Amino acid sequence: MVYGWAWFLATIIGILVIALPLMLAVAMVIYAERKIWAAIALRRGPNVVGPWGLLQSFADGLKVFLKETIVPSSANKGLFLIAPIITFTVALIVWAVVPFDVGVVLTDINVGLLYILAASSLGVYGVIIAGWASNSKYPFFSALRAAAQMVSYEVSIGFVLICVVLYSGSFNLTDIVMKQQGNIGFGLLNGFGFNPLLFPMAVVFLISSMAETFRTPFDLVEAESELVAGHQTEYSSMSFALFWLGEYANVILMCALNAILFWGGFLPPLNIGFLYAVPGIIWLFAKMAFFFFVFGWVKATVPRYRYDQLMRLGWKIFLPLSLLFVVLISGWLMIKTQGLPV
Repeated sequence: MVYGWAWFLATIIGILVIALPLMLAVAMVIYAERKIWAAIALRRGPNVVGPWGLLQSFADGLKVFLKETIVPSSANKGLFLIAPIITFTVALIVWAVVPFDVGVVLTDINVGLLYILAASSLGVYGVIIAGWASNSKYPFFSALRAAAQMVSYEVSIGFVLICVVLYSGSFNLTDIVMKQQGNIGFGLLNGFGFNPLLFPMAVVFLISSMAETFRTPFDLVEAESELVAGHQTEYSSMSFALFWLGEYANVILMCALNAILFWGGFLPPLNIGFLYAVPGIIWLFAKMAFFFFVFGWVKATVPRYRYDQLMRLGWKIFLPLSLLFVVLISGWLMIKTQGLPV
C-alpha cells in the first residue's frame, strides 16, 4: 500500500478506535449518572432493562431512533437540522489531542491545549443556531444565555490554562502530564493539583468546566421552570439525541481535562515504581470516573443558581482570582528560575 493510503487508513482506524468506545462510554455514563442520582435520593434507578438495568440507555436510544423527526413549520429547516450535527461533531473532534498514555494519542500536536480551547468553544454555535432556527422564544432566550455563559467562563478558563502552561512550559498535553511527575512532596506526588499555587486553579477549572458544559447548578440554558427545555425544546428523535450525546461527550472531555491538567493524567497519583506497572490508561479512566462522580453528585445536590449569581461568579470572583494567580505563579517562577532574592 502506498504511503498516502496507508496514512489515510491508519488515521480512519485511529478515529474509530476513539469515537466508537466514546459513544459506548456516553451510553454507560448516562446509566451511571442515573444510578448516582438514585443512590443520593435513596431510590433504585434503572434496574429493569438488562442485568441491573445496564441496557436502559440502549433501550432509550432505540426508542429515540424509532421516533419521527418533527421540524416546526416556521423553523429554518436547514439550520434547524444542522445545529445538533455541529454540537455532536465538535464534541468528538476535541478528543483528537487527548493523550491516554505516552504515545497513545491520535494527534500529538505541540499546541494541543490551544486546539482544545478553540475547538470546544465552537460548541456554542450549535446551541445558538438551534435556538435561532427554532423560531420560538424559549429556545432563542436559551441561545442568548448560552452565548453569555460560555464567554463568561471561557475567560477564566483561559487564565487557568495560562497558569498550567507557565508551570509546565508547554502547550502539548503529553508534556504537561509528564511535567507533573514528582511535581511536589519531595518527588512523591504526581499532579499540579497537589501544588498549593495551582490547587485553587484546579478548583476554579472544575467549577468552570461545569458551567462550560451547562451542568447543574449552571444549567440556566435548560432551566425547565423558565425555558421548558431550552434550545432543545422543539427537537425530537435523533436530532434531540445528538444534543444529548454531544453534552455527555463534552462532560467526559472535561473530566479528562481535569485529570490531565491538574491530577497527573495517565500517571499514578504517587511517584512510586510499582504503581507504574498499572497501564496509564487505567489511571486516566479512574480519575475521569472520580470527576464524573463529582459532576453527578453536584447535579443531584446543589440547587440551580440565579442568572445574576452565575454572572457574578464568573466575572467578579473567578476572573480576578485567576488573574491574581497568573501574576503569583509567573512571579514565583521568575524567582525560582532566575535566582532572584525573595
